[in-house]
Amino acid sequence: MGNTGDMTFGSRLREYRNHRGWSLADLARATNFSRSYLSNVENGRKMPTEHLARACDAALRAKGALIVAAKGADVLRLEQMPWQTAELVHRMRASDTTTDTLEVLHSTVQELCCQYNRRDALELRQEAHEWLKRVSALLSRPVGLKAHQELLVAAGYLALLAGCVEYDLGLMTAAESTRIAAQQLGEEAGHPEIVGWGHEMTAWFALTQGRFPQAVAAARRGQAAAGTSSVHVQLIAQEAKARARLGESGLADLLAEGRAMLDGMPYPDRPDNHFKIDPAKWDYYAMDVHRMAGDDDLAGDYARAVIRDNTAPDGTELSPMRIAESRLTLAFVAGRDGDLEQAVNLGREGLKAGRQSRVHLYMVAHELNHELRSRYAGEALVRDFGESLRTG
Repeated sequence: MGNTGDMTFGSRLREYRNHRGWSLADLARATNFSRSYLSNVENGRKMPTEHLARACDAALRAKGALIVAAKGADVLRLEQMPWQTAELVHRMRASDTTTDTLEVLHSTVQELCCQYNRRDALELRQEAHEWLKRVSALLSRPVGLKAHQELLVAAGYLALLAGCVEYDLGLMTAAESTRIAAQQLGEEAGHPEIVGWGHEMTAWFALTQGRFPQAVAAARRGQAAAGTSSVHVQLIAQEAKARARLGESGLADLLAEGRAMLDGMPYPDRPDNHFKIDPAKWDYYAMDVHRMAGDDDLAGDYARAVIRDNTAPDGTELSPMRIAESRLTLAFVAGRDGDLEQAVNLGREGLKAGRQSRVHLYMVAHELNHELRSRYAGEALVRDFGESLRTG
């Protein structure tokens, strides 16, 4: 039998496979591994390889759960709580910039970025700021060139995370200042992905504020700066979302371009990292574009897929924000199909989620309200929904 880590992986694999309603034969077809080999791994008779874990995680849309499980219990504990490691703080205070210290620091930063979708926004902002101060203190001391660049990268991602959370909290001036700092850190580090995310945040801010031409322009600037990094895909998605709101048609080619670029990239180590793009996240963006274009069947299919892909086997919502917007999308579909009661119920449900970007969700909710008012003028349910938006 395998060790505890192997059994954890096997149990998780079976859990996700059953959650998706897949047989071992289905999984074998999706991953190109034999059914017998998958059975041996699932039952702990063989150890999972990294390649197998990535393939199964991608096929079952497990959002990194299977990749982490394959690493074993000790590594799992380290990845879940690296920011609480007193030894790392001690090393940083001692100006220790060895390879080991920097690797643990990057693991800490990545874990914080993976908490974006579910952790309390104020707590996450405070945590990111505390680590940013520690990294900034190291940057002010003499360190080697490579260590200096690594610290700039860590600071860049922490600033990006803090800026996103600040915008979620409605701290728009602070968010813009933090975004500028992140982009400057990326430029100093020679890191096109961080620079690209800086432009992506500009596009996101403009999109949610109704400045759609500016969102398109920022997305295009970001694509030019991002090179082949994964943020290029998200910048294409932001461009498509803005152009859809400008009433442009024929966005299928742009979506196809983004999807083709994503398919050519390796599956991320941690798909739950806010600054990484995976197929499940692309479905979320495509859902928005198809909803705005009035492609109700596709929008509904994407919305249900997003809810399914972001719900763990035990029912836990892995990304409350994506699920909330998916419910708002299903509300659009119901309203356009003549079911006003269902549309309003789904709309209200979508706004009940706990950890969420209120700015973004309320943009979509106001779009839903406008849609319902145009179709069901004078209906009491529509008036009540609109009132809940004004007082929510």
